[in-house]
Amino acid sequence: MAELQVGSVVTGIYKTGKYIGEITEIRPQHYLVRVLAVLKHPTQGDLHSPKDADVLFFHERKALSYREQTNIPKQMVKPFESDVPEYQASLKEALEKMKKDLAETDSEWADMSLRALESLEKDYKFS
Repeated sequence: MAELQVGSVVTGIYKTGKYIGEITEIRPQHYLVRVLAVLKHPTQGDLHSPKDADVLFFHERKALSYREQTNIPKQMVKPFESDVPEYQASLKEALEKMKKDLAETDSEWADMSLRALESLEKDYKFS
């Protein structure tokens, strides 16, 4: 695959979230990506024990903020060819999809995740 350039609009997976962003810097193993929209909200809970409620600390994971920059491994970045949605609308859509999927999952982890997302939703201040 050809090397992406600074200014390229891409999708990138960071931890368990997926974002649309713009490459602002190219590093040896990573692209520095400025977040423009959210495609998939990060999964709640412990990254090392996915979908497990019986963990020492159940993490509440916020989505990366609008224009926040993050290093994403090069293999997790792909070109994005569509129109970039507005950040708040994309965040709300990603959050609603995750809540719907969790509501259909019968587990303690899904219940804890839903509570975490409802808490985050207050922080996101949707208008």
